[in-house]
Amino acid sequence: MSTFAAQAIRTQRLDLLPLHVEHADEMAAVLADPALHTFIGGTPDTPGALRSRYRRLTAGSPDPGVSWLNWVIRHRGESCLTGTVQATVSCAGHGPVAELAWVVGTPWQGRGIATEATRGLIASLDRQAVLTVIAHIHPEHRASAAVATAAGLTPSDERHEGEIRWRRGAGR
Repeated sequence: MSTFAAQAIRTQRLDLLPLHVEHADEMAAVLADPALHTFIGGTPDTPGALRSRYRRLTAGSPDPGVSWLNWVIRHRGESCLTGTVQATVSCAGHGPVAELAWVVGTPWQGRGIATEATRGLIASLDRQAVLTVIAHIHPEHRASAAVATAAGLTPSDERHEGEIRWRRGAGR
């Protein structure tokens, strides 16, 4: 498998910027609402904990067959970070598979930011011949289900740790 790397992605309103440790302080404020953890568990990270996490993420996967791609979402009109998107790319029988995740801070939710960022990410993956895209979504998380639907993913009958596996395959 070729190595994938996070490159800057531009959409109509957003810049997806490759994650850097320096983003941690601003992102700690963006992700500070405990309600963001309703479906994923845990609690908001402190800036220090987020810096440590970002150091691990930017160092890359210890598995040479897996690429960790992480971006912060910058809203150009507001000149601020609003969330993150990520893709974990690995090789499967029919080529690379990307498992996606996204989170947008509470003040920016409901404006289509997660959908626009996810669509931009998927378009970038398409250009790199990643045709299978997966997301795991809690069955009650309607907002994430709406993002997945708008990004062209459909729910499957498969479950992973209680979440529904959404998928967009090479056959679309």
